[in-house]
Amino acid sequence: MVASSQHREALVTQLREAYGRLVYTYTTHLKMAARLASRNRQIKCAQIILSAISTGGFLGSIIANEIVLTYIGGIFSTILLALNLFVKDFNLAEDIKKHCAASDNLWLIREQYISLLTDFWVLSEDEIVCKRDELQKQTFEVYKLVPKTDAKSYTAAQKALKSDEEQYFTSVEIDKLLPAHLRIKKQADHSRITNAVN
Repeated sequence: MVASSQHREALVTQLREAYGRLVYTYTTHLKMAARLASRNRQIKCAQIILSAISTGGFLGSIIANEIVLTYIGGIFSTILLALNLFVKDFNLAEDIKKHCAASDNLWLIREQYISLLTDFWVLSEDEIVCKRDELQKQTFEVYKLVPKTDAKSYTAAQKALKSDEEQYFTSVEIDKLLPAHLRIKKQADHSRITNAVN
């Protein structure tokens, strides 16, 4: 009986650690996708601005017959060409989609870990081990297919989870999101009133 109890304690510890790692990875992919989307927008804006300036310079040189405008158009056209050559090997839109897909898949596994931890004390050890092994396989399948994240995204995820408590809600916050009949505070107030009346 003691060995079984120790094994159960070890299982819950392992599941909690796996859940923690998964939440970090999930959040890191969200941060990575957001950073790549921001970078992609910046590059697109730079391309539009450089294209407009270089085209405007060339058109202005034709209309005004100013050599300075030709130089300006040529310089900005060269910068645009360099930027286009630099980004041609990157497919930021595809990377963003992959990171978003990874976070979507990890979200479902995260929710399954929460369900397993919720049901933990009413399940048999065999059921727990079976569900744990299945979650580990699902996680591995997701990890195999996703692009790597970077240190900057991990640091952003760490701040979001530790300081900003981004993935967590207080009881009061959850109550505000739920319809009135599902709020715990309302039920607690109702129970207090009922007890006082009785």
